[in-house]
Amino acid sequence: MTSAFIRDRRRFLARTAGAAGAMLLAGCNRLSQTEWFPKILGVGERATATAAALVTPRRAMAQEFTPADLSPRFRSNGTFDPANAEYQALAAQGFANYHLEIGGLVEQPATFSLAELRALPSRTQITRHDCVEGWSAIAKWKGARLAAILDAVRPKPDARYVMFYCADPMAADGTDLYYESIDMDDARHPQTILAYEMNDATLPVANGAPVRLRVERQLGYKHAKYVMRIELVARFDGIAGGKGGYWEDNGYQWFAGI
Repeated sequence: MTSAFIRDRRRFLARTAGAAGAMLLAGCNRLSQTEWFPKILGVGERATATAAALVTPRRAMAQEFTPADLSPRFRSNGTFDPANAEYQALAAQGFANYHLEIGGLVEQPATFSLAELRALPSRTQITRHDCVEGWSAIAKWKGARLAAILDAVRPKPDARYVMFYCADPMAADGTDLYYESIDMDDARHPQTILAYEMNDATLPVANGAPVRLRVERQLGYKHAKYVMRIELVARFDGIAGGKGGYWEDNGYQWFAGI
């Protein structure tokens, strides 16, 4: 498979997802309230996931680049400074008191400070971020391998998904905090990290400080910023809107592989 083919496929999927999301937000939410339309979307998502698995195995690596390929600017999409009192207090102290909580279906619940996350096995990678709005950017990321975190907490056999709960509120009144999820295959992928550095510097607030998810074979909305808590679960249909993520609850596909 050529790099040009992979690049074109990623762009096509990003633009398609963006068009679908725009259509939904423009008024197709009425269809989502019917019995038949969500079933069609579900069939389409399963077909997309099956086709993607045939073209690109789940353990395949996303394309990586060189320092010469770095984008001059990496946009801060969505929230750029969470209007969240707890988060603002942590940011004011340079995140010195930040602790990432990890629980749910694990044998050993844990909390990690930034220093402890930095002490875990890490990975550095230069990858492209593909947004559903149609833009892309290349950046260098360094972070703790999510697989190393999972090894530390020891998932129980029935754990199937990893939930990420974030600090950025999506409602004007400061509620409806962002959340996302991935399955265990993506969680243990070598390129899945909790990034604390971007382009050889501390991760900026605008791009998700103190840590953000990088799951390089997924579209941009899966890359949760401002991660505060992680929970391992067997299912997510009883969490928030039941679709596994904020944008998924609003009509985007849960499977966003590229």
